[in-house]
Amino acid sequence: MRLGIFVGCLIVVGLLAQFGLVPAGIGKSNPVWLVLLALVISAPLSYVLLRRHRDAMSEQIVGGVDRAKERLAANQSQEDAAVDAAAPQPPRGPRRTGTSSV
Repeated sequence: MRLGIFVGCLIVVGLLAQFGLVPAGIGKSNPVWLVLLALVISAPLSYVLLRRHRDAMSEQIVGGVDRAKERLAANQSQEDAAVDAAAPQPPRGPRRTGTSSV
């Protein structure tokens, strides 16, 4: 979408330069000047015109990251449970009471 806005601006700037409404540059700098002018014009236009699209993509990315975090946490808890189950348990012998024979 942004590329389309840039191409549209480049066409408009080229037509304006052709009719003399925009300076065409000095010497052989004409194509470079027109491309830079189209970039300067298309940047704020794409920022304003593509705001909804950018917000929608941001929400999709945040949702994907949240799902990935949930899967990672679930995998880690499964691994922790498997490690705990596989770990050898210390032997349980008779417990000593607080009395001692001296």
